[in-house]
Amino acid sequence: MRARAIPSLLMFSAVAIVSIGAATYISVPRNAVSAHQVTQPLPIPPSDAEARAFADKLIAKMTLAEKLGQMTQVPLNSPPPRPADELARTGSVGSFLFITDAAEINRLQHVAVEQSRLHIPLLFGYDVIHGFRTIYPVPIALAASWDPSAAEQAQSMAAREARATGIQWAFAPMVDIARDPRWGRIMEGAGEDPFLGSRMAEAQVKGFQGATLGEPDHIMACVKHFAGYGAASGGRDYEESNISDEQLWNVYLPPFHAALEAGAGSIMSAYMDLNGVPATGNRFLLHDVLRDDWNFHGMVVSDWAAVKSLTTHGFSKDDTDAAVRALNAGVDMEMSTTNFQDKLPAALHQGLVTEAAINNAVRNILIAKYKLGLFKNPYSDPSKTASLMVTPEQRATARKIATQTAVLLRDQDNLLPLSSKYKTIALIGPLADSKPDIMGSWCLAGHPSDSVTVLEGLHKRYDATAKILYTKGVEIEREQPSIFDEQFSSPKPTMTTDAERDTEFHHALDLINQSDVAILVLGELQSMSGERASRSSLDLPGKQEQLLEAAVATGKPIVLVLLNARPLNITWASKNVPVILEAWYPGTEGGNAIADLLSGDANPGGKLPVAWPLTIGQIPINYGRNLTQIPEAPNTRYWDGSSAPLYPFGYGLSYSTFTTTNLRIAAPTVHAGSTLQVSVDVQNTSNRAGDEVVELYTHQRAGSASRPVRELKGFVRVSLKPNETRTVTIALNTKDLGFWSPQTHHWSMEPGTFDLWAGTDETATTHTTFDLVP
Repeated sequence: MRARAIPSLLMFSAVAIVSIGAATYISVPRNAVSAHQVTQPLPIPPSDAEARAFADKLIAKMTLAEKLGQMTQVPLNSPPPRPADELARTGSVGSFLFITDAAEINRLQHVAVEQSRLHIPLLFGYDVIHGFRTIYPVPIALAASWDPSAAEQAQSMAAREARATGIQWAFAPMVDIARDPRWGRIMEGAGEDPFLGSRMAEAQVKGFQGATLGEPDHIMACVKHFAGYGAASGGRDYEESNISDEQLWNVYLPPFHAALEAGAGSIMSAYMDLNGVPATGNRFLLHDVLRDDWNFHGMVVSDWAAVKSLTTHGFSKDDTDAAVRALNAGVDMEMSTTNFQDKLPAALHQGLVTEAAINNAVRNILIAKYKLGLFKNPYSDPSKTASLMVTPEQRATARKIATQTAVLLRDQDNLLPLSSKYKTIALIGPLADSKPDIMGSWCLAGHPSDSVTVLEGLHKRYDATAKILYTKGVEIEREQPSIFDEQFSSPKPTMTTDAERDTEFHHALDLINQSDVAILVLGELQSMSGERASRSSLDLPGKQEQLLEAAVATGKPIVLVLLNARPLNITWASKNVPVILEAWYPGTEGGNAIADLLSGDANPGGKLPVAWPLTIGQIPINYGRNLTQIPEAPNTRYWDGSSAPLYPFGYGLSYSTFTTTNLRIAAPTVHAGSTLQVSVDVQNTSNRAGDEVVELYTHQRAGSASRPVRELKGFVRVSLKPNETRTVTIALNTKDLGFWSPQTHHWSMEPGTFDLWAGTDETATTHTTFDLVP
């Protein structure tokens, strides 16, 4: 039986009783599913009637060439197939990609609106991933804040800068669940958990788009990559994803659905094969799930060259077959290649596609442009653009969020915040004074000159009270080139001989010996994370580990600051380095934020959005495993080592200390479709104000399928004054207790007893139970 979910996936509007053996489950009726080619437009909400009527009136006037032009996106980071002016004037393009010059965007928009036959505005798209000109912490860091409002604010500020340039469309958020840190694009998502991922997906969509699509100073979000890209085999980018129905519905799809429920106007198909079928030609994903089940009315764009690549996959026989399969699967716009334009006219003549299918695609594109307000006001004001970039407000927000996203992994003997007794500070590391690398990957519109390095941040904070001694110690380099090297690259190594490298290594140790405390800024170059940036190892690149161990051997107090976007092998450091601060790639104001954290001007409160492996052989090591055999001994799955993570999901320390006690629920039973109020007392047991994250986990004891030992179902980040106690109440929505059952092949809420834990990471021990009833 085909794996399907209920309409709206997580929303229960009608329930029925299903019996399997002696058990009874709450289930939901299915929509009828058609496997036939789209021949009629899907129904749309009444509120969109005006936009649809406008689009249909325009479609009636369009030639086939003009329709296919709307379905084509042309990148301008290389010479286009025809001059951009000609494409815009003849209606041969619907969207341009990779252009950030406000004057040029405005000029091309004038050409399209004033000189084309039907005056249809262009849609300008760009990869606004974690900032535009002002760069915010990378998305996995935003998830580490465990504060959706921070993610929303960051993307709202990014949208403001992008829209001021004339860009109306961001290819973000990426909501792929990733449980293998070797995968380079783990940096772009929210980590391993579908509940946390869903909340961050919603927040980012609201940040980009505002309350409604077309809100001033906002842009359209594009949720990517649909779907399962984060499960690439072996963590190898572009590799196939083989995902069971149970995992697909319960883990990988929920963040996409949450983003669409939040109003995302577009979605991007993925590169990879999902269970043998390329996502860009996968009708199950792009029609059955997206259109039928979820009732999505926005537009679908392919990933880069993903339509043409259907032939590379060995799926389509040629470019014509690729265009036909992509359109019939549900792709509306083709990114970077021109199979739709070049091959669909003949395919239409041969009856391989229908005019209705083409009209459906064009309608979705035109409705998006209409909702964005482009038919009324397609232009920006280039004279104001510069004044809206990297403003003091943007910088202040970036600095604050960078402090919120940092995760304190270790602070032995309360070495941090740094005491005023330290008068000489050694700052060592290849990333300590690198402007591109503090920004992270996918910062193509960012200017490294805007960014503040750790060295600069420490000088601003400590020059009046301490002496800073700086050197690199070692240099690191990515062995294979990055696809972004021409647009955004890290500094190249300058030491070319072993003698030079040895001299620099010992110079670093000399500076450490001269200091009262040493800060080592280690990790990965920004090019070592992101697309085509998967790794077979999680070790610190180059000779950073040797430098770290030699630094510890000096006997000086050592603070390790990590700049990276994936878990790294820091097992030795976790036992031997007094302080480990995970700063991720913190963005434009990263150096100032790190100085704030080290000095105590800010108090770390971030939590890990992924479990941190002890060894690479443990991967994947996500916390939401099933009980299976011998559940009381989960740490003995390997005979030659621990199967427990180095740091669990949700873990993070603070300069403050907290307790969570007195877990209580509003009632011992809760009816399906309602909410359960869960309360817990949180006390700051220190004399320092700080943030704590209260996390709720559940476990369903019995049902139609085995359920994970724990699942995150609620969280809130709270700020507490010194010695303050506060009662935190979280509404546990029973819809979040539902799951897609591999036995019933339905999404259902199943009556029974649930365990409930509250605490500060997935090992929480404060416990109670409740019963879910029909």
